[in-house]
Amino acid sequence: MTLPNNKTKGKLIVFSAPSGSGKTTIVRHLLRLDTLDLEFSISATSREKRGDEIDSKDYYFLSAQEFKNKIKNDEFLEWEEVYRDNFYGTLKTEVERIWAQGKHVIFDIDVSGGLRIKRKFPEETISIFVKPPSIDELKIRLKKRKTESDDKINMRIAKASAELATAPLFDVIIENDNLEKALAEAENLVSNFLES
Repeated sequence: MTLPNNKTKGKLIVFSAPSGSGKTTIVRHLLRLDTLDLEFSISATSREKRGDEIDSKDYYFLSAQEFKNKIKNDEFLEWEEVYRDNFYGTLKTEVERIWAQGKHVIFDIDVSGGLRIKRKFPEETISIFVKPPSIDELKIRLKKRKTESDDKINMRIAKASAELATAPLFDVIIENDNLEKALAEAENLVSNFLES
């Protein structure tokens, strides 16, 4: 996959963080700002739908086998098996769709996926890590969601420690201990990056 060769080529804005850090809230806020001209990159996943999630809006929901077939056919910009048979990834067609609209792509993506995109497109990408105030606070936030079992939450907490260790590999770290401050910081960062 290559970037379009014109002056209005899109940029890539990557937000990564452990589950419960607030990255989705920040990304949703930025998407509401028309001045930024952003379009959300809808990830593909093999996990089950949660609550009132909608296919092709929240995620492209695929079976594990469909996901594996797309991996074989090199249809992903990046992908990862997060837990056994639980895949997440970015379809190349998704990024192409957004660039064709003349917009910039914003990702709400796991840590390894975010770093892979940054490595593939170093000049066009800003990678932002959203850091929770603490692991304890993260656990509280995940429990408040009431979307997952205690086992799943414990798996996410265990994974969060490893993810936090990758924070220095990102271009910028936003500490989300105050949401209003984190939103303003994200807005500034993205706005400056798009103007550069």
